[in-house]
Amino acid sequence: MAALHSTAFCLGSVALSSRQELSFRRGNVKASAFFCPSSVSIPQLSFQSKALGGDGLPETKDSSLVVCFGEMLIDFVPTISGLSLADAPAFKKAPGGAPANVAVGIARLGGSSAFIGKVGEDEFGYMLAEILKENNVNSEGMRFDAGARTALAFVTLRSDGEREFMFYRNPSADMLLQEAELDLDLIRKAKIFHYGSISLITEPCKSAHIAAAKAARDAGAVLSYDPNLRLPLWPSAESAREGILSIWDTADIIKASTLVHFGNCFPSPNISEEEISFLTKGEDPYDDAVVRKLCHPNHKLLLVTEGAEGCRYYTKEFNGRVKGLKVDAVDTTGAGDAFVAGILSQLAKDLSLLQNEDRLREALKFANACGALTVKERGAIPALPTREAVHDAILHSVG
Repeated sequence: MAALHSTAFCLGSVALSSRQELSFRRGNVKASAFFCPSSVSIPQLSFQSKALGGDGLPETKDSSLVVCFGEMLIDFVPTISGLSLADAPAFKKAPGGAPANVAVGIARLGGSSAFIGKVGEDEFGYMLAEILKENNVNSEGMRFDAGARTALAFVTLRSDGEREFMFYRNPSADMLLQEAELDLDLIRKAKIFHYGSISLITEPCKSAHIAAAKAARDAGAVLSYDPNLRLPLWPSAESAREGILSIWDTADIIKASTLVHFGNCFPSPNISEEEISFLTKGEDPYDDAVVRKLCHPNHKLLLVTEGAEGCRYYTKEFNGRVKGLKVDAVDTTGAGDAFVAGILSQLAKDLSLLQNEDRLREALKFANACGALTVKERGAIPALPTREAVHDAILHSVG
């Protein structure tokens, strides 16, 4: 399977089945260009509070398993940087999808992880299942859909700095995961349950997402949330804001981002949308008081990533900034997911990091290095670093 990770995919013509639709974004295309339901009703969620130990942290199991829920897909990344999708002569096929990236990232760092989601019963779906297996990710919760294809995403950074995307999903298999297909036994084993917001956009996956998070919380897991804003995939900006915030207060750990201008260094880990300003309706994302508005009594840790500048952290007791590593960027896909894998791999071993600022800062330095190393190669999963590579990078930066 190793050859699959670096295969060049040359485009001539693409035939779409009746179940697929081309969704394309160039610059600020309107959200109506994407498949979406005509209306979305997103209720505010209310989960039962979980028991707290004497240190104020949720009581969790002895295991360090991180279960990641959501989408897994194929990213196609141009073999030549700085060209539009139309001008790119060939594409590298790379496995991706934010929750799956995190699961593989944790396993590659030596941690224990599992992935729950759905792919098509097709060659790409089988390929992704094999990649999880190769990377020691538990895939017992992975499901296959015979009636829908595995999602595809074409991603590039043009010479003018603009991101360009093309999605094939209408519907893709990840959107069709049903609550009845959840592996609840696996979910209940999680020490940390991690997810994004894309799985909230449409049914039936939205209901499956809500049920899975509730099962994890009821079993004592820490909930980790990366909003991972992909605005064009939502019916509207307002529905995206409402959907993302509908589960905001139920999470213990949240990672959000600010938009950092691209240069010859590690750029913003998110594709193009700036989450803090979006969620606060245009307020200054670099103002601590603005970020504090997003903090909730249930939150144990709020992280704001800033690309090459590193990240900011906010807890009830303290807040601060940890500098990042500056590197020559080849492809930024998956950098934010690598950061999340880095911090969750540390927290899964020892949740008391949340109460010790010095140790939390060391863990965040490690997470920043994970993100930086990922942008040095094309694709998300192929570029995720090992623990040894991260430690070497940190030692190099100190030297």
